Amino acid sequence: MRIEVKTSKAPMPIGPYSQAIKIGDLIFVSGQIPIDPETGQLINEPFSKAVETVLNNIKSIIEAAGASMKDVVKVTVFIKDLSKAQEFNEIYKKFFEEPYPARSFVEVKSLPRNAVIEIEAIAVVSRDD
Repeated sequence: MRIEVKTSKAPMPIGPYSQAIKIGDLIFVSGQIPIDPETGQLINEPFSKAVETVLNNIKSIIEAAGASMKDVVKVTVFIKDLSKAQEFNEIYKKFFEEPYPARSFVEVKSLPRNAVIEIEAIAVVSRDD
């Protein structure tokens, strides 16, 4: 059964999609850009704040689905400036621990609302905690 995951602790979708969909034990989180869920404002600068905003929004969505960041198994990162990879990794390690989720890291020309980063995630609800 397909269940829509919604939380006010993450930005509402800016298009025809859900924050996340849960099917059985799987959670598919839509790409998140650095939007403050309280103000609706895009946060591109500083870059560290943009990354933290996106990862906190993903965390809120994952938790609303009954899981935690430890349950994330795959992350896809779309970034406008690949030279920011090291800075990204330092922030990323504050949200995930080893063994890290599988990950793709893709440089792109543009993103919705001219965001500097977009991240999507897949999680599996853990049954062995």
